Amino acid sequence: MAQAPLLQLSSVALTFGGNPVFDGLDLVLQPGDRVALVGRNGSGKSTLMKIIAGLTEPDQGTRSLSPGVSVGYMEQDPDFTGFATLGDYATQALDPAEHYRVEMAAEGLDFDPTLAPERASGGERRRAALAKLLAEAPELMLLDEPTNHLDINAIAWLEARLRETRAAFVLISHDRAFLRALTRATLWVDRGQVRRREAGFEGFEEWRDTLWAAEDDARHKLDRKIKAEARWAVEGISARRKRNQGRVRALQALRAERASQIRRQGTAAMALESAAPSGKLVADLEHVHKSYGARVILRDFSLRILRGERVAFVGPNGAGKTTLLRLITGEEEPDRGTIRRGTNLETAVFDQSRAQLDPDASLWENLTGDPLMRVPGQADQVMVRGSPKHVVGYLKEFLFDEAQARAPVRSLSGGEKARLLLARLMAQPANLLVLDEPTNDLDVETLDLLQDILGEFDGTVLIVSHDRDFIDRIASSILVFEGAGQVTAYAGGWSDYLAQRPQPGPQTATAPAAAPAPKSKPRSAARSGLSFTESHRLEALPAEIARLEAEIAKLAELLSDAELFTREPVKFRKATEALSARQAALEAAEEEWLILAEKAEAAGA
Repeated sequence: MAQAPLLQLSSVALTFGGNPVFDGLDLVLQPGDRVALVGRNGSGKSTLMKIIAGLTEPDQGTRSLSPGVSVGYMEQDPDFTGFATLGDYATQALDPAEHYRVEMAAEGLDFDPTLAPERASGGERRRAALAKLLAEAPELMLLDEPTNHLDINAIAWLEARLRETRAAFVLISHDRAFLRALTRATLWVDRGQVRRREAGFEGFEEWRDTLWAAEDDARHKLDRKIKAEARWAVEGISARRKRNQGRVRALQALRAERASQIRRQGTAAMALESAAPSGKLVADLEHVHKSYGARVILRDFSLRILRGERVAFVGPNGAGKTTLLRLITGEEEPDRGTIRRGTNLETAVFDQSRAQLDPDASLWENLTGDPLMRVPGQADQVMVRGSPKHVVGYLKEFLFDEAQARAPVRSLSGGEKARLLLARLMAQPANLLVLDEPTNDLDVETLDLLQDILGEFDGTVLIVSHDRDFIDRIASSILVFEGAGQVTAYAGGWSDYLAQRPQPGPQTATAPAAAPAPKSKPRSAARSGLSFTESHRLEALPAEIARLEAEIAKLAELLSDAELFTREPVKFRKATEALSARQAALEAAEEEWLILAEKAEAAGA
């Protein structure tokens, strides 16, 4: 018997500012769905997510939620009013016996649940919102850019959690590796239409391009037909006016059809111009030490960067990646050791904090107010790679319309702010690019264009990023921040690092999950003795066992309080029941792993 859908949208229409966002939208989400929600920045992905969550009411149509189904939405800007700590916010809907779930999520996502909201960064507040959603474990989870502000270890932890969950989820992300690993279906938002593909993000771009090619072909045929009918109307209508009014009306209908078609949004006209080449040496660091108080950032660190290299900086948030960038560019100096910087360096910086943008000033003012872009005596011009250009014309190259030019920067989405920063960065010739988290909030098409531009740039590029796919496509070497001042260099991109790094020993329940290597294709049943499902299950069981062991340890710690039974009997009972259930689940998982491992070993003998 078919399962009832979790949620259904029927004939949904929504208009913002006179422009239709959706019209006649139908959508069904089923139990177990793992859906990538993709589309250009501004196409309506987040709006659709809020309609699904019930936070935005459509102008027309209905939203139907099956009885008893819970929906959880990860808030982009959570409201912490009335909560003393991030943990208080994250546990607000949980029974006290289930607070350990937030503590586990806080460990995996790397934030302090005892931190007061007013002292927390935007990233920490978002991680608390994500922990809240995961701990509440609704049947349908809605995640809008959950990997923003997460480092690679936290992304790997989240990926493992979502891979294990039985809940359905809809996921917006720019992280291709994350989408490929987790999704089984794709919703594509394009010019007010939502198309569903019953396959994950892998292969989406080829499918999208095929549809676009068919659309272009149909438009070309329609244009030729209109041209032919219009020629007939001019040359022959006077002789056949009475008999051919139907053909005239058909021509009018063709023109109306062509006018109603919505053009695809173009890609940003991004370009980089290299300054005169720098010297062969960009930076030479010898035995550098840097610390802030007791916190060691770099310990006896040496590195040489040569012209043309693409170096990626990878590691946990707060490990010192941005500090090392600042040391290389001369914004900071080391405590000990020497740094020799190259000659003729022209540096352009993309700042992850967006501090280069004045949120209260307009886009126009942010460009014309930049001393490097100002054209003396021309208030409506900016200097772009040595030539003056009208402000609005330059903004249009980065997909901003004329109305946005006078709007304050604070009104922009995250992706739009990133594009505005790129507009500033690309206006000036440079031979050293410093990109601190450039991929956050950019859509897939803009990321593709940025990757192509960086690939053609003949200067040096230093990148801080947690996007594994982006690193694989761009980096020629990686610096991995391993903690306690230890930084290790590896040749190649992210996949090359995974192949070269020292292999860890057996993972314990309390050890942080290592970032997973790209999945290879499962061995055939003939070679492994396992079916595809069994092979996949054998790979997934160790992480599931580790998670159950960690939950059991948390519950055992809670129940070790001798006064808990008399002080909070309900909490004691629920914790005891939860402990018993997880112990049974652990025993079953270990037994299943043993059976599958013995089967695979017997087949390989």
